[in-house]
Amino acid sequence: MSYCMRIASTLAALCLATAAPALADFPSRAVQMIVPWGPGGGSDIQMRVVANHAESYLGQPIPIINMPGVSGTLGLAEARERAADGYTIAQIHEGLLVAYHTGLTDVHIRDFEPIASFTSSAQFLVVNAAADWESFDDFVTYAQENPGELRVGVTLAGTPHLHAAMIEDAVGIEFSYVGHEGTGERVRALVGGHIDAIIGDVSSVQEFVANGDLRYMVAGSVERHPAAPDTPTLTELGFDVELSNNRGLWAPAGTPDELLEALETAFANLADNAEFAAAIEATGADMVFRGREDYSIYMSRLDEAVERLANQLVQ
Repeated sequence: MSYCMRIASTLAALCLATAAPALADFPSRAVQMIVPWGPGGGSDIQMRVVANHAESYLGQPIPIINMPGVSGTLGLAEARERAADGYTIAQIHEGLLVAYHTGLTDVHIRDFEPIASFTSSAQFLVVNAAADWESFDDFVTYAQENPGELRVGVTLAGTPHLHAAMIEDAVGIEFSYVGHEGTGERVRALVGGHIDAIIGDVSSVQEFVANGDLRYMVAGSVERHPAAPDTPTLTELGFDVELSNNRGLWAPAGTPDELLEALETAFANLADNAEFAAAIEATGADMVFRGREDYSIYMSRLDEAVERLANQLVQ
């Protein structure tokens, strides 16, 4: 063996020797979680539930670092620049894909490695109960016969806008969009008859459905939702579409697989905790666990859909 080869072999052995203990001891200190939204919002509340319950599984505290701004992308721009050493994780949901493909940010999911997703809020197409449509078929037939007439309330270039566009794309209909800043504003507009439909979740519309003001048309969940067992899903009606808000955790791109696996394992074990599931559901979401592979497939498929529909999301 030449001198150079011996040096290279020695250096490789030293690298392995120093890396092994680091991986074996991971994590040896706190793992920071960047939440790119302000305190008190849905992402912040749900991620605090995750962090508080996961500490005993990970063996280290998980402090929340709120970094709001630019529709949730400012904190993610910071997160992608952090060291890929497993000690920074960031919360991401579907809104990042919309922000990227509409030109709001250059941050993309390819800047990160998926770890796991925990929370899922199924989205519904909801109409005023006084409307003539008794079923989704009725709604679609009307939309086909009156293209562009139905007014759908959304957050323009936001996730509700994306979900409505996905329905348009899958079914072959056309909406007109009315912009609203928040879910509450959209719901009030629909109850008041100022718009024809919205995209909403159980926590925001269930009381209005229960008292007879609003009606579910179709569910975006893969299976029928327990809060609306009589409402069919897009999937069962033959449309390969899932409409949900999923909040998951990601690490900066380049984080070693061994560290990602350690994080995924801790969170997978957490997902089996009934107390944790109940705490998530108390926030208004469902506890639906997706590991690295399933979560990556879900987000990659959605990324393709958002890219295809981007022109419809820019008003």
